Amino acid sequence: MKHSLGWVRWASLASLSAAFGLVLAVRAEEKAGVRVAETKEASSSPAEYVGASTCLGCHAEKESFKKNLHAHSFLNAKNIEFEKSCETCHGPGSLHAAAGGDKSNPDFLTIKNPTRGKATEGAATCLQCHEGGHRTHWKGSIHEMKNVGCQSCHSMHGDKVNHGKAPLLAKASPAETCYQCHAEKKAQIKKSGHMPLVEGKMGCNGCHNAHGSPSEKLLVKNNVMETCFTCHQDKRGPFLWDHAPAREGQCAFCHDPHGSHNEKMLTARSPFLCQRCLVGGRHPATAYGFSGGDQISNRLAYKGCVNCHFQVHGSNHPSGKWLNR
Repeated sequence: MKHSLGWVRWASLASLSAAFGLVLAVRAEEKAGVRVAETKEASSSPAEYVGASTCLGCHAEKESFKKNLHAHSFLNAKNIEFEKSCETCHGPGSLHAAAGGDKSNPDFLTIKNPTRGKATEGAATCLQCHEGGHRTHWKGSIHEMKNVGCQSCHSMHGDKVNHGKAPLLAKASPAETCYQCHAEKKAQIKKSGHMPLVEGKMGCNGCHNAHGSPSEKLLVKNNVMETCFTCHQDKRGPFLWDHAPAREGQCAFCHDPHGSHNEKMLTARSPFLCQRCLVGGRHPATAYGFSGGDQISNRLAYKGCVNCHFQVHGSNHPSGKWLNR
């Protein structure tokens, strides 16, 4: 009797499980049917050009693009009328416009958006016009390899910064644009009480070419020395008596161009800076060579080498061998 009851219970559970499975299957088919019904097929016809007026019907916030440098350049340099300006970069927009803002419609995504996707794809759109010149070394540059695209630094439709005139930067200045990634340099520049970069007398692009360079650190010149001499030509020489670091162009050995707590943006204070190279034999016939009291040290802070050797970059005086006149 117990055995018969067991079979009855087992049969009842099996029937319930089958019924429950059938319900789940029906609901799954219903959901699948709904999804199929919601899915829209992409149009088989190719996209066509519709003109900027159609684009502005939805993107009214881009009306100010008419005053943008790009809008004028298209007409003056490329003979492209304003009606063709949007689709010159974004591609034909008939299918995108027909989607009416419905992002579930595959046709909505037929428009090209250089600000999305890979940086290299966005840059390819810009390089259709901006190839060569300062951008000659863009391909293979450190910025391209780190997936930094044109849109990371530039605002192609921008009218808030510089009222749509060159340069079309994402931020108010070249420095602020660079600070988006190089925040440590922003803090370092604040160290110096007098810094042309902060005062707006120069920008990062005065020394670096963000679009690529054949030299180190994306410098605009062949090396550090040539870059510094762009402004500091009085330090160029040639000198009758020169200082080895200056002669070899090692400006950054003594100076930190991004800022320092020390005067003249020195990497260390005098005499510590000088004694990194000249610590070997002390300084005969001066307080450096005297003994007794506090004079025994050759690293006393008040003994600045430049008090006597103030022509540290070189001297043209016949008796300036020791850079003291």
